[in-house]
Amino acid sequence: MIHCEGLVKIYKAADLEVFALQGLDLRVETGEMMAIIGNSGSGKSTLLNMLGGLDRPSAGSLAVDGKDMLKMSEPDLVRYKRESVGFVWQNNARNLIPYLTALENVELPILLRGRRKRMRALELLEAVGLTHRKNNKLHQLSGGEQQRVAIAIALANQPKLLLADEPTGSVDSRMADQILDLFREMNRTYGITIVIVTHDPHLAKKVDRVVAIRDGKISSEMLRKRSYAEELAELERGAAPADPGEDSHVEYAVLDKAGRLQVPAGYLEAIGVKDKNKVKLEVVDGKIVLTPPEEAS
Repeated sequence: MIHCEGLVKIYKAADLEVFALQGLDLRVETGEMMAIIGNSGSGKSTLLNMLGGLDRPSAGSLAVDGKDMLKMSEPDLVRYKRESVGFVWQNNARNLIPYLTALENVELPILLRGRRKRMRALELLEAVGLTHRKNNKLHQLSGGEQQRVAIAIALANQPKLLLADEPTGSVDSRMADQILDLFREMNRTYGITIVIVTHDPHLAKKVDRVVAIRDGKISSEMLRKRSYAEELAELERGAAPADPGEDSHVEYAVLDKAGRLQVPAGYLEAIGVKDKNKVKLEVVDGKIVLTPPEEAS
């Protein structure tokens, strides 16, 4: 579904150039549900904007659903945003129109494409568990209910890709669990590819793959030891739940095409390589070993 290679994004402000992405490589399979995490300023929201056609890369290649995002004309880009991708934002003001009811909010994007709106909108509200709130306006809905309406809106035009930017950032942990479970259900039911951008490590318990961005590049990937679906199936068979203290994922450093990787600062500090730009690299018993540089005598 998504293929990024050597993706670069440069923002210019006055005489300054800011590199938001610095040669990022990423593949996301069709039907996958995955998360992208990273600190503020790491480039994760910039990547999401480019996947959604809201911004264009400065260099590199980016293809979504077989479409070359760098070569798209403006009319093609508008069509892509209307037909191929759905958005869920943390800020509900970007998702919902306050003077419309929940049903009318979901009907609007369907109406813009000339489809039969009422039946489709009701089906989507039922899918997110809000049929009983269909006639309520924004101020009459809780934060979690508003976010569920936003998910219904994002699915209104049957997109192949759903992008969610901090979708659980404005709700409590219980509602966050419900929203993430809803994403999982939408993923299973509709086969839609879902990419969630977040800084919340709690998401790792709900998705099978988590990609970490640091300094505009993919630094590591975390893969589940057992898929989330397998764990749910075991619980349904009566198996004991996993120990909450046990790591559910295995983290792998990501090599770029030149064989480079980003070593987390904590690892370097642990071996005494703080405020240095060199390490000694050796192969010992079939393992690559990093050690601090030898001090000059």
